[in-house]
Amino acid sequence: MTARALAVEGAFVFTPQVHRDERGIFTSPLQGEEFARTVGHPLTVVQTNHNRSARGVLRGIHFTTTPPGQAKYVHCAAGRAQDFVVDLRLGSPTFGAWDTVAMDTVSFRSIYLPVGVGHAFVALEDDTVMSYLVSSPYRPGLEQSLDPFDAELALAWPKDLALTLSERDTHAVSLAGARGRGMLPRYEDCLEVTAGYA
Repeated sequence: MTARALAVEGAFVFTPQVHRDERGIFTSPLQGEEFARTVGHPLTVVQTNHNRSARGVLRGIHFTTTPPGQAKYVHCAAGRAQDFVVDLRLGSPTFGAWDTVAMDTVSFRSIYLPVGVGHAFVALEDDTVMSYLVSSPYRPGLEQSLDPFDAELALAWPKDLALTLSERDTHAVSLAGARGRGMLPRYEDCLEVTAGYA
């Protein structure tokens, strides 16, 4: 497995070795020792999430109120997606920065998003399945959403797709709006939550 830092501080993409033969493939999208060596702490998992999307479905930008916050380890189990990580942590050295990774079942790349980092993706094929390992349980009242088309962030969504969004994501606030409402996590709070994973 190889690891590469993304443009968002503390976020990484992991690419496992894929073994192929006449029977098919075998790979390990998560390898705990390599994860801990790269990130500096083990992966804390309290819940797994799974979604399936049609081509053009856009989900995000999503994040969890901190505290408690939520770290995520995400990979594409079927289909193809373009995945985005967005730094929403006030005071972070990369606040407002984002990065994107092509996700598929050829490379089996996985992305680690630390606490306070927003996540979004668009499905590039029908029946695209995204699988998440997360560090805190789902609590609807703590889930937040930002406008994925916010001009301040200017995420590079594919231009050749008719995009489908949920009602929640369609009416999500901008980064500036979230900042004004006190929705965004503070970098120091995110680091404090993360310190508990060590």
